[in-house]
Amino acid sequence: MASSSMPFSATFCGFMKSKKNPACASSSFDSSWPSMASSIKSSLGSSESAFLRHGFVLQSSTFPGFFSKARSFGVYARAATEKTVHDFTVKDIDGKDVPLNKFKGKALLIVNVASRCGLTSSNYSELSHIYEKYKTQGFEILAFPCNQFGGQEPGSNPEIKQFACTRFKAEFPIFDKVDVNGPNTAPVYQFLKSSAGGFLGDLIKWNFEKFLVDKNGKVVERYPPTTSPFQIEKDIQKLLAA
Repeated sequence: MASSSMPFSATFCGFMKSKKNPACASSSFDSSWPSMASSIKSSLGSSESAFLRHGFVLQSSTFPGFFSKARSFGVYARAATEKTVHDFTVKDIDGKDVPLNKFKGKALLIVNVASRCGLTSSNYSELSHIYEKYKTQGFEILAFPCNQFGGQEPGSNPEIKQFACTRFKAEFPIFDKVDVNGPNTAPVYQFLKSSAGGFLGDLIKWNFEKFLVDKNGKVVERYPPTTSPFQIEKDIQKLLAA
């Protein structure tokens, strides 16, 4: 699958060196990281001040030099639309069509996942924990594998399914591998990004970016990859109580 154009090309997440499962990854950064941060800032150009005016940018303590959105950043709708997530049909990991209107009345957390990212272990573990806790209360996690970031989801659909279900006991729905940026962006991701433009515009920044969707299929929050699923729990609780 071809990678989409990104304003930077340095590897964001390193491969895990775990002897138990070499398919997982841990964060590792080389000397190119400072220059990567500089290239991000340079690529923003005159738009950087606009991000700052909106309280948009914070320096990440997890990834020095990386600028991410504030924890409670809300959604900045780019265009009024009557569409919802429920208007789309996607393919699941087994290639079967799934109309997303089957999730009407449920709060959704939509995530682009990868099996070999430094964020893989923590995100899959926390997502599985949250899903187990809230799945009977009208909550679903929809995971979309994507290989556009560092080539960190290279496996076939059966391999991805086995990895997620065996390694992390993931019970939430996992879908067909998709593009989330570029000319071949999956329609559902075109909708998600147009509903909630984030840092660096509409681009999905890396593996494990997250969109929180309400029971009516509308995007209410967008979270950068560095946001832990556990940090989203209070927002999930609010949607479920609504």
